Amino acid sequence: MSTFPDVSRGPEATVPRTRGMRIALPEQRRHPRPPAPGARWQRRFSRLVAVGDLTTIAVVVTVCVLAGLTGQEAADRARLWTGLLAAGLLALALPILRAWDGRVLGQGSAEFVRLGRAVVLADVALALGGLALLVQSSREWVFLLVPLTGLAMLGTRFALRKCLHHQRGRGRGLLPVLAVGSEEAVADLIRRTRRDPYFGWNVTGVCTPTGDGHSIEDVPVLGDLDSVPSLATDGTHGVVAVCRAPGWGPARLHRLAWQLEGSRTELAVDPGLMEIAGPRMHITPVDGLPLLRLSEPRFSGVARAVKHTADKLVAALLLLLVAPVFLTLAVLVKLHDRGPVFFAQERVGTNGRTFRMIKFRSMVTDAEARLAELAQRNDGAGPLFKMRQDPRVTPIGAWLRKYSLDELPQLLNVLNGSMSLVGPRPPLPREVAGYADDARRRLLVRPGMTGLWQVSGRSSLTWEESIRLDLRYVENWSVALDLLILWKTFGAVLRSRGAY
Repeated sequence: MSTFPDVSRGPEATVPRTRGMRIALPEQRRHPRPPAPGARWQRRFSRLVAVGDLTTIAVVVTVCVLAGLTGQEAADRARLWTGLLAAGLLALALPILRAWDGRVLGQGSAEFVRLGRAVVLADVALALGGLALLVQSSREWVFLLVPLTGLAMLGTRFALRKCLHHQRGRGRGLLPVLAVGSEEAVADLIRRTRRDPYFGWNVTGVCTPTGDGHSIEDVPVLGDLDSVPSLATDGTHGVVAVCRAPGWGPARLHRLAWQLEGSRTELAVDPGLMEIAGPRMHITPVDGLPLLRLSEPRFSGVARAVKHTADKLVAALLLLLVAPVFLTLAVLVKLHDRGPVFFAQERVGTNGRTFRMIKFRSMVTDAEARLAELAQRNDGAGPLFKMRQDPRVTPIGAWLRKYSLDELPQLLNVLNGSMSLVGPRPPLPREVAGYADDARRRLLVRPGMTGLWQVSGRSSLTWEESIRLDLRYVENWSVALDLLILWKTFGAVLRSRGAY
């Protein structure tokens, strides 16, 4: 093998030539195993959404073009080409902005956000093209028909999502998950995925630091942390979810990520940042090192003023719409035992100020006096008193509670500013007296008629879970989160989950 001088080491130094030699690279999986059944189902659903979008675009554009024909050849030709261009731009923008990514389809708002961005991108491109070429027919497409096509795709996706949720509620189309972490963290993940089956995860195996034990929450323990790579790549799991666990650091996570390359298995990692996310979390690189920067939560400002105003406007509108129902329920409560229609109770609101929360009376008139004799039969957690079979609840009251109709008068509290439509659960003074410092942060915002606790199980939650959900809302509040909670509230009320 010939050599050549190494000028960096002086005229006499030589190093071997390497031309023609191959440098060994880290081994990668070139022939991945077939994806897990849930992953295959996810891919099929992604293709179904793509077909639905493209079909919707074709139908809407065709109908709009045919409806706009005027018999003038030049105008009709321009309208046809503008419609074809709009359809092409929409079909191109959707994959560019990853609107068909299976990981965001079927849950959360990310799917609709990406769809909206794709429609806006296509609309802006069409507007610029029409302005540059002075095409008159582009105006109706930019300002009316392209947004209309976006709304039609939104409706199609919503219908597909409801079908997906129906299937997942029956245990179909779920991604099998291998959960890794301490027993406490893994058990928490299992409970969360079972409470939210629409997310699409089903924990089918567990790896703990010791690998001891037969099962956790009825899920089998498959091994210890050292067995994770082999279990993750055997083709039976679509996701590896790494929770908090001693011994799992950045280096080990990197190795696991490298070992999963080409295996079609997704890696999900718990960041362990007190459940802070969304608009408060920002990524800032420092010399190539990504740092998570957390901004302060917003407890005042324009956004809060908008929320307060919207609360009052929506509450007033809802009171007008449900006035017949409101009066009917009031009459039913009154006729049952001739007692008062409303029940007013002191609750703690923003910054510790107390207020009188109004509800339809669902218990007998001497319910407060009988509380002491029932204290030993408390089914609630922490300082909250709850009974699944409370003898003080009247028959009409049980029906009102099942569908949360007893809370309709709280719209009056929203009108007077003591409550919000969405927020933490309004606590009793005796509950607040036992609060730790972290729980007191719930009092930084107005309590709500509904909240994360309402759409996540209500009375079936433990005390710690209800506190955690309220704190998550306080730390991550946004208008989008409020809208999402309001939307989910309808389903939670109709299903009566956790209501008693």
